[in-house]
Amino acid sequence: MSPDHPIPASGAWRPDDAPGRRRFAVSRRPFSLEMGGVLSEVTVVYETWGTLAADASNAVLICHAWTGDSHAAGPAQDGHPTPGWWERLIGPGLAIDTDEWFVVCANVLGGCQGSTGPSSIHPDDGRPYGSRFPVITIRDMVRAQAVLFDELGIERWRSVIGGSMGGMQVLEWAMIFPDRVASVVPIATSLQATAQQIAWGAIGRRIIGLDPRWRGGDYYDAQDGDGPSEGLEIARQVAQVTFRSDDLFTDRFGRRLVDRNRPIETFDLWQRFEVESYLDYHGEKLARRFDANSYLHIGKAMDLHDVARGRGGLRSAIGRLRVPLLSVGITSDILYPLYQQQEIHRMVSSLGVPAELHVIESQHGHDAFLIDVDQIGPPITKFLHRDL
Repeated sequence: MSPDHPIPASGAWRPDDAPGRRRFAVSRRPFSLEMGGVLSEVTVVYETWGTLAADASNAVLICHAWTGDSHAAGPAQDGHPTPGWWERLIGPGLAIDTDEWFVVCANVLGGCQGSTGPSSIHPDDGRPYGSRFPVITIRDMVRAQAVLFDELGIERWRSVIGGSMGGMQVLEWAMIFPDRVASVVPIATSLQATAQQIAWGAIGRRIIGLDPRWRGGDYYDAQDGDGPSEGLEIARQVAQVTFRSDDLFTDRFGRRLVDRNRPIETFDLWQRFEVESYLDYHGEKLARRFDANSYLHIGKAMDLHDVARGRGGLRSAIGRLRVPLLSVGITSDILYPLYQQQEIHRMVSSLGVPAELHVIESQHGHDAFLIDVDQIGPPITKFLHRDL
């Protein structure tokens, strides 16, 4: 961290920041949460691209992953410190063609880029929710996004598409609102979080909780450089290892040292490998644009992900999914291995629902769905044009 540019206590978007392309949908009705508790009102920030057809039949919802947000496409600008996370996939003439489709992406409940989350102002006292923000689930995120139906005048999504945590939302959309979704594309995701996936998430939460500057979740009035950035950075470093593959790390970094002029025989305890510098970069990058509490709450929601919960078992839950499905997996994904997407395809197909499986051959690991758009784009384009 540069002393000239200390990391803010929170990288959350604040109402006095530039709005960028954000639009705001607000529901002032009490919002009951799956795990208990009620939010007195909910704001969902979203962005759109393209033009909604007169009959609203061309609306496509994009669901983002853990540290994503509503800015799925478009350049970096005031209010958006980075380009859209699917910048090369969404736009005029691209795989998700905004000359044809009306594309919507919403920041999830619990996020930190405008939707109601831990950094949002509590309506009772005008202070951030902080430690008072309740546990949320993927189902809560999806139910909050449903406010967009009335906001935009949409009766049914042509398709709901998303990767990783976005894919969890995709599956829940089809199960919670089966009559308001025409097709789904879950990418690099699972029907249930596994013990290993939960273990990775638990490590990250533990790291943030041990940062003394986290202050139990109430750190929003801290000065720049005095927030829980170190815990968030290290948690991100742990996650970053799971986002890529062994082959990629080996090919890119090998055993090279940051100080290449120093022979390995003189290595000391804190001399660094190049891969460590890479992890530092990604940790600080996230800490500057994200919020530690949102990282905790969204990560917990992912660990709680289980489409079978309260639905009479996995097969019964899958029975709620009655629309065409395209499941996409990645050969080198160690976080959401290919067998999990194959399981989605197999179970949906076994119930007679039209289902396709597309496999991305990549060494980029889990993040291939963000990187290898040349492989993921064509099957999505084809699927969007299928007869429904």
